[in-house]
Amino acid sequence: MEIKNSVVLITGGAIRLGRAHGLYLAQRGAHIAFSYLPHEPGPETQREIEALGVRCIATALDVRNLDAMRRWVAQTAEAFGRIDVLINNASPWLMRPFLEVTEAEYDLCNDVTCKAAFFCTQAVAPFMLKQGRGVVINVADLSVYEVWPTLGHHAIAKAGVVQLTRYAARELGPTIRVNAVAPGPVLLPPDFTPEQIEEARARTLVKRLGQPEDVSRVIAMLIEHDYLTGHVYFIDGGQLFSH
Repeated sequence: MEIKNSVVLITGGAIRLGRAHGLYLAQRGAHIAFSYLPHEPGPETQREIEALGVRCIATALDVRNLDAMRRWVAQTAEAFGRIDVLINNASPWLMRPFLEVTEAEYDLCNDVTCKAAFFCTQAVAPFMLKQGRGVVINVADLSVYEVWPTLGHHAIAKAGVVQLTRYAARELGPTIRVNAVAPGPVLLPPDFTPEQIEEARARTLVKRLGQPEDVSRVIAMLIEHDYLTGHVYFIDGGQLFSH
């Protein structure tokens, strides 16, 4: 699929990696629609994307509200005439020791990360099937394949995203291709200490941190190459195999 003039829908697109993906694909000529939480700088990100000469719609939305999410998908399809790509990016980052995780915290992680991705894919699929093509890209991470202390509830939700990728690829193909990306130390939490940053760098085989564009370039590849579906692509500098 050509990126130029495609319509890309991104959940959680105002900050961090979601913002980076929107800007990168907009630079390649894609039109962008993204959701953001009310406290996030959605309008600012929208202006940055529009400054690149493409259309952009930013919508304040809690993706846990499935009815509102479905309306967002339908309104986006109406505004642009189609939806070519969905990036399920939204995910909270909640650190809590296993024995202290509350039901509310567990539900928040699962509902935003996995449940919303499932039903957003379900909502987008009819539009893609009707137009005869579509790409879904889910954002997982290495917590599915490693054990990260205090992030068990996060990892369980991301594991669901990996299985969603496989099942959706099987059931929606050949018209819709579904893949996942699993970033490693690409955009570290802002409260990391210098010691934690150095530890993250040292765990990679290439002995350096990645950049958001490293992930965005893989996402662009998954959009463009039509023989890729049903897999998880690691952007981790070899961290997964460094132990």
